[in-house]
Amino acid sequence: MKGLRIGLHVVAPDAPAAVEAIAEAERLGIDAAWLTLGGTAPDSLAIFAAAAVRTRQILLGTSIVPTFPRHPFAVAQAAKAVAQLAPGRFRLGVGPSHKPTIEGIWGIPFEHPLPHLREYVQILCAALQQGGRVDHEGRFFRVHGDWGAPVDVPVLASGLRRRAFELIGEVADGAITWVVPLEHVRRVAIPALDVGAARVGRSRPAVVMHLGVVAHEDRAAVREAGMKQLGAYARIPFYRAMFVDGGFPEAADGTTSARMLDAIIVSGSENEVAGRLREIGAAGVDEVICTIVQAGSDPRSAAQRTRELLGALSQAD
Repeated sequence: MKGLRIGLHVVAPDAPAAVEAIAEAERLGIDAAWLTLGGTAPDSLAIFAAAAVRTRQILLGTSIVPTFPRHPFAVAQAAKAVAQLAPGRFRLGVGPSHKPTIEGIWGIPFEHPLPHLREYVQILCAALQQGGRVDHEGRFFRVHGDWGAPVDVPVLASGLRRRAFELIGEVADGAITWVVPLEHVRRVAIPALDVGAARVGRSRPAVVMHLGVVAHEDRAAVREAGMKQLGAYARIPFYRAMFVDGGFPEAADGTTSARMLDAIIVSGSENEVAGRLREIGAAGVDEVICTIVQAGSDPRSAAQRTRELLGALSQAD
């Protein structure tokens, strides 16, 4: 689709199935495959290393690798391997994740997430993009090592609210959102990225919008499925605050309304989905990551229909 890169969030039961799904996305012509890394799921960088040798063109991206459980030098080592296996095709997306996950699963204190993210991204960019000797003495990390030749790996970071987007504007190559309504991207994310970029005298980084998508005309069925897949986010503090900032005061008590679901899920016929995605691109978004909503009485069929549409849109002028 002209002016908007189309990405697919790959969901699979295990690592071999994920590699096969990435290869299938390439066969369909989809621009990019993205993997999340949550809880105790298989490591996305390891999966991409395997997918790199099965594919030739599709872009690969992490959305996201949580920062608190993983040392930035260790992540840079894995990212360097994927970048060497898939030259020019890999994007590394990182983010702090959330307190319930980091403290509940990993037992790591979730403290000062934005300053932590700043240092983390700075170290990744220095190691991967600059190469050579990296010596960093900071508040959270003290690292020293020679990284040799640099590799082509854009480093992106997750953002929900203004301060995060300003930080990303300063230090990262792109911002990745999740269940963020387009109006919030327009009014908050893009202006904040501009502010952060201006502070350091550079252009605004890329805007990558991660949202729900399904080619399915029954709006009630889409909302029902969306509530099951995405309804819990309004109960998470960071997301709740973002929804309130974005013009949904009903989220203040953890409510997920029908209009909230309509704002974070693109659905309808092929033409309707294409039209919504064009609107998103026209608003200044550079790339979408599409999580397929499992809607209707035959969600497998709807998912395949959606993947085929995303492939067609990726190839459209």
